[in-house]
Amino acid sequence: MERFGFRVLEAASGARAMEICRTTQIDMVICDWIMPGMSGPEFCRSFRKLDREGYGYFILMTSISDKAAVAAALDIGADDFVTKPVDVSELRARIRAGERILAMEGQLRSRNRVVNQTLDELRVMYDGVERDLRAAQRLQESLLPELHQRHGGARISLLLRASGHVGGDLVGTYPIDARRIGIYALDVSGHGVSSALVTARLSGYLSGHSPVRHLALRRDGEGQLVHRPPEETVARLNRLMLAEVASDHYLTLLLAEVDTSTGAVALCQAGHPNPVIQRRDGRIEFPGGGGFPVGLLPDALYTRLPLTLSPGDRLLLTSDGIGECEDPEGRQLGQEGLKDILTRCGAATGQGFLDALMAELEGFAGEAGFGDDISVVNLEFTTPPDEGAPDPEAAQGTAAA
Repeated sequence: MERFGFRVLEAASGARAMEICRTTQIDMVICDWIMPGMSGPEFCRSFRKLDREGYGYFILMTSISDKAAVAAALDIGADDFVTKPVDVSELRARIRAGERILAMEGQLRSRNRVVNQTLDELRVMYDGVERDLRAAQRLQESLLPELHQRHGGARISLLLRASGHVGGDLVGTYPIDARRIGIYALDVSGHGVSSALVTARLSGYLSGHSPVRHLALRRDGEGQLVHRPPEETVARLNRLMLAEVASDHYLTLLLAEVDTSTGAVALCQAGHPNPVIQRRDGRIEFPGGGGFPVGLLPDALYTRLPLTLSPGDRLLLTSDGIGECEDPEGRQLGQEGLKDILTRCGAATGQGFLDALMAELEGFAGEAGFGDDISVVNLEFTTPPDEGAPDPEAAQGTAAA
């Protein structure tokens, strides 16, 4: 039967109407308040409990004028009322009003389906990106086979903590000869994948044994490997970044040559935070003058900073993620805060020192965590070995975050 453009199904009781509603998707119900076996409000309550795909509009017909009863019926799920005796024009108008509401609900469900489908597709894409980032993280971690090394009279420990899956920090070491070792810490501008790709390329320039690839090594006229002065190596890296590395990134860098038998250090600073020296007696120094970042100015000049370590001294190369670490109120740690931490942790050595340092930084940052990558080269100058030779287990290493 067709009425007002609807296909109409009739039921003589509430129980029969429920049977129809369980097997048929009913869009609109017009129900009498008083019916055999089940009242209109009781039927409405049962109708609202059905598992339906869309909304069902419910109109009650009643001659009851009790406002409390009408309010209770609205509360259990009725949408509209028609008073008896029913005026056909009024009923038709209320049906059209319900039809508009159902049309809007249908449009909303359709849009929700599109949104949910899009979200499902984004979740699939996110899962793929997440897998790729974890693979990249493992690749970065694999750049450093040895986090803790010994070379002659020095113990070297490396620390990295990326603010995301991958980062733009890079720290590492490379052996020069039985007495000397190269150490470096750099920070590529920006964060994330693009910065990590640049650090991966830079790792090849500073970690390989081949003088063809290693920027700090060359062969002399007799075919012997010669270590370039740090400032010369940094200048070469600056030219290479501007000429060959197709990237808008630049980097800051500390590169040092350490004589592990005498404690003599030749260091070049290129925009990186000042190195830190913690003397055996507890004094803390921040030598250095800043310098130009690498990859910005083609004619930038880089100079050498000579330092001297005594047995019991510690040399730290740190990223700006430490000095700029913020507490929950947005206050930065700064040099004074780092001094306080080093004073508390200074008695520890090796891995114990790095663990203590990280615990202090985590306590300072609180639940917000770190907004930038954290990286440290910790070189502890000890009493030189009797033979002045490197530990047989000493190995070159690089770490990126």
